[in-house]
Amino acid sequence: MNVLVLYADDWRFDTLGCAANPVLKTPNLDRLAGEGFRFTENCVTTSICGVSRACLFTGQWMSRHGNPGFKAFKTPWAETYPGLLRANGYFVGHVGKWHNGKFPAENFDFGRAYHGKHWIKQADGTPIHVTRKNENDALEFLRTRPTDKPFCLTLAFFATHAEDGNPKQYLPQPESMELYQNATIPVPKTATDEAFRKLPPFIANEKNEGRVRWHWRFDTPEKYQEMMKNYFRLASEVDATCGRVVEQLKQQGVLDNTLIIFTGDNGYFHAEHGLADKWYPHQESIRVPLIVRDPRMAAAKRGGTNDDFTLNVDLAPTILAATGIKAPATMQGRDIAPLYLAAVKPGWRAEFFYEHAIIGSVSMIPASEALVRKDWKYFYWPDFKLEQLFHLEADPFEENDLAQDPALAGRLAEMRTRFTELKAAAK
Repeated sequence: MNVLVLYADDWRFDTLGCAANPVLKTPNLDRLAGEGFRFTENCVTTSICGVSRACLFTGQWMSRHGNPGFKAFKTPWAETYPGLLRANGYFVGHVGKWHNGKFPAENFDFGRAYHGKHWIKQADGTPIHVTRKNENDALEFLRTRPTDKPFCLTLAFFATHAEDGNPKQYLPQPESMELYQNATIPVPKTATDEAFRKLPPFIANEKNEGRVRWHWRFDTPEKYQEMMKNYFRLASEVDATCGRVVEQLKQQGVLDNTLIIFTGDNGYFHAEHGLADKWYPHQESIRVPLIVRDPRMAAAKRGGTNDDFTLNVDLAPTILAATGIKAPATMQGRDIAPLYLAAVKPGWRAEFFYEHAIIGSVSMIPASEALVRKDWKYFYWPDFKLEQLFHLEADPFEENDLAQDPALAGRLAEMRTRFTELKAAAK
């Protein structure tokens, strides 16, 4: 089976029309979900670009692959899904964002790595939008690949990531500017100063990077509308490119022999809790979309959804299992295909360990960890040795910390113990 991974950036779980987004239109991804399967509780084990990408390639938690941010991971390339596929006769490509140190072009048959700006210069000096270049490079890969080998392409978009340092932040293509022009983007319930002040004091201050970026994007109603519309325009451009790449598979007659995965590297605060970007263990930050179109899927299962916890570390073992390659023992994720292929649903995880290293300083982005369940979530801030406890069933927006409630001392102790166990198991 061929493999296509469509990997979006800063694209959280509800940035999809089929996930009931009230404004955004994503017809191509919606169609992919209708022909495949959508996982509604898919999460990342670390919510930041470089680390999450390392988790994708290695099937490992950060604690094991050893990349706390933007560096090369320590896991041998031979134990990654692209490395294993290439060693087993696949024609392997990577297009777009890499973000794990120097791009290892020698490990790919086709490699084009770039990110950081929405408009970039081509070899002849003319500008091109990064999403259009993503598309052109992906189509070139598909059109020039050898037809006597199976292929694996990871198409890693830069959109919808902001262009850091540019006051406009999100720079869509001119033809997209008519989209959402007359829409009003709903403001989140927790996009308030009161919600911001409920955060721990080391987050609820103007030096924290999440707050700094909130000022870049969301600190007036007018700015919020402008930024979110441009963010959605970038998302629509990615959706269109995904549609054209899938259409190329159809034209080549290989669509029904190709495993297609659409997902993202981390979630995103759209001003919730008075913050922007990601990093922390809140729902908006850790939940990302996951759509799988698998040719093995029964017709009756297509268009379905699943609310089990699937994780970014599950995708490498899923890809390897689908291609008949044994996953190395070092991979910590699980093949998710039985959740839509098996006649009897397998037992599955009901919780997972979340981790994020300090970046810069404790005042910029402090380290954070969590034990995540459907009904409860335990936060631990290791730099400050602070615990938090949230009852997600009663408090889905994580506004009320219950860690100091004497009536919940038993719950807190049980979750603390389980957190410690899962943290140790992640290494």
